[in-house]
Amino acid sequence: MIDFDYLYKGICRLTNAHKAGTMVGHLGAGVVAGYFFGEDQSDLADEIHKGVEGELDRVIAGEESFWFNAKTAGVTPTELFKPFPKELARQDAVRFIVVALRKNVATLRQSGHNIIFASIALRALHDHEEYVTPQIITGIRKLIEDFDNAPPGRGFFGKENSWLIGNQVNLTADTDFPRYESIQQMVNVTIAELIRTAAIKKQGFGRLWQIINHAAALTELDRFGYKEVTQMAFPANHQHIRLWRSRPVVENDLGAVVTARHNPRDPVYWRGMLKRDEAGLTHRIQTLYGFHTIKRFLEDEGTRQQAEDAFLYLMA
Repeated sequence: MIDFDYLYKGICRLTNAHKAGTMVGHLGAGVVAGYFFGEDQSDLADEIHKGVEGELDRVIAGEESFWFNAKTAGVTPTELFKPFPKELARQDAVRFIVVALRKNVATLRQSGHNIIFASIALRALHDHEEYVTPQIITGIRKLIEDFDNAPPGRGFFGKENSWLIGNQVNLTADTDFPRYESIQQMVNVTIAELIRTAAIKKQGFGRLWQIINHAAALTELDRFGYKEVTQMAFPANHQHIRLWRSRPVVENDLGAVVTARHNPRDPVYWRGMLKRDEAGLTHRIQTLYGFHTIKRFLEDEGTRQQAEDAFLYLMA
């Protein structure tokens, strides 16, 4: 398994993220997600868990620091992992994070990061009540509240149109599909989109990384009993998929996508030099957790294998 200390370090980073900006939540969420991947996949070889821990150490050391300007924020990447003084835990205080999420969950915010970060935090606090302390709850609540006025995200529409904010995009009929009526339907749409587009170069709106993680977050919210909030969030996820579908293929502008030679569940994957640009450090770990979170909803073996093959494009 992944060392338990990483869980608390990730929680601390999520708690402090609001001091530097909403997207700094990637750093704490990535570390917590890495811990949960190890917990969920505890039967994997130790070499795989050590490989994940190596990536988490890079995050904690500040290797992926482009999410914020440390000088402007007045805090360094490593300071954001600073632990908190001991406090009395109150499990009922988790509701304050949910209350904050309810206010921005119905509309797409930064490619679903409000839902992704909140879901990862809620699992950590539900599973480990000792961390439901006033300072931690307050910090995570502030992070989620900071998404209230955030845009839907942005996508690259080729050199001619460049980058467009989600509310600038004209969503045409060919991107539309039936509204969700269940978690299973949402997962089916997400997996179908992964299989269909993983080998195609598109850019923005969190790419397929966050398409996967957005869906995974909703399955976890539902699993922990926040079914009303999950239903409220369906339209935002639906919009996310439509925005993803609206974007052109940009292989000529940005180059082709490549696939990983090995599956991350194979020790050999972690022996080489992994690609870590384009936010590949935190996104790889978050999506490693997210993909296996939604894969358990797939009963058809053929679909599972197609999804596994497509997933390797996200792990290159």
